[in-house]
Amino acid sequence: MAEAIPRIGSGLDVHAFGPDTASAEVVLGGVRIASHARLEGHSDADVVSHALIDALLGAAGLGDLGSRFGTDDPELAGADSLRLLATVMGEVREQGLELGNADVTVVAARPRIAPHRDAMRVALAQALSVDVARISVKATTTDGIGSIGRAEGVAAWALSLLVPRAE
Repeated sequence: MAEAIPRIGSGLDVHAFGPDTASAEVVLGGVRIASHARLEGHSDADVVSHALIDALLGAAGLGDLGSRFGTDDPELAGADSLRLLATVMGEVREQGLELGNADVTVVAARPRIAPHRDAMRVALAQALSVDVARISVKATTTDGIGSIGRAEGVAAWALSLLVPRAE
């Protein structure tokens, strides 16, 4: 059982885009979005879910995404990251903790995040079994600076606040 104090965790994930294709899509926060290319990764490359998983694991003192769901595990090839997020949230609850809130920032030149923000919040809240009011998703660009600004990939930062679960 975790000590009965609030715990903060942070997470960061970045995935590069693969080659441009006419019918590509990316998965961000569990939402499929039309894109110029898909994000490369062992699972579904959902940087939003991955960053949030790391934030939860860090706050609970349970390791990190790579050590828990390694790219060397063939069963995780193409895995649904919302399923991994739900698994981690179950483990967090086993530690006597509950999600107070989560705050995610997506950094991308494309695709545009704003039209999908609410759907991401709903999908993340459902995976975490919490009220959507506890989930924040924001977006920004780098105004053309760096690899993200050149639309070579997408990054996400996440913070989570875990609180002792009411018995």
